[in-house]
Amino acid sequence: MEKRIDLNCDMGESFGAYTIGADKELMEHITSANIACGAHAGDPNVMDRTVSLAKEYGVGVGAHPGFPDIEGFGRRMIDFSADEIYRMVVHQIGSLQAFCAVHDVPMQHVKPHGALYNFAAKNWEAADAVARAVRDVNPDLILFGLAGSELLAAGRNAGLKVASEVFADRTYQPDGSLTPRGQDNALIERTEDAVEQVKQMVNDGQVRAVNGEMIDIMADTICVHGDGPHAAEFAEKLRAMLEEDGVEVCSVGE
Repeated sequence: MEKRIDLNCDMGESFGAYTIGADKELMEHITSANIACGAHAGDPNVMDRTVSLAKEYGVGVGAHPGFPDIEGFGRRMIDFSADEIYRMVVHQIGSLQAFCAVHDVPMQHVKPHGALYNFAAKNWEAADAVARAVRDVNPDLILFGLAGSELLAAGRNAGLKVASEVFADRTYQPDGSLTPRGQDNALIERTEDAVEQVKQMVNDGQVRAVNGEMIDIMADTICVHGDGPHAAEFAEKLRAMLEEDGVEVCSVGE
């Protein structure tokens, strides 16, 4: 059976007078776009443009809800209750869903952002709140979560389809979690190293943790960060490598 993989990217993170990420250039190479919903980043104008751009390139559209923290780009933990997380995620999915309706584009998935993503990866109550919010808005949506995380388990428990996400340019801890961004070795800087890590995850189902240990990992979708200086070039190289290896690159909704 031919291997299939999705390439996703966090997008629509510009707001007001500030431009973040090379969205248009990246759309040519990815298959799913996680679009900020105005909380950690984005605004109505950017959301509208990004949904339209994804439609133009045939890229699957997903909501990218996060903590309401533009100053910290959603990467700072906020002590919300499970009920507050549930309502916050419902609100943000609904905001992007409105623009999908305007552009006659089906919403494909939901991927939490930043601190919310990492919290829901380990905390069952948070994971359950996110999963229930997705299900209650639209049970046909696919929930993206960190490979092996509580979020994926909560999604399955809620009856959702889930996609196990891996990261091309982030390093891993022995427990399968991502190395915190505050640590020096959190990011993989060299394109060649990131491509090799992806090859290993897709072909072998394993990744080398920072301590050298090989850990098992399931890859349905690969996150390519869009805010780096060479993001589009990296996405292009990564997709070419996958296709050369006989992997079909397509959105999780296909």
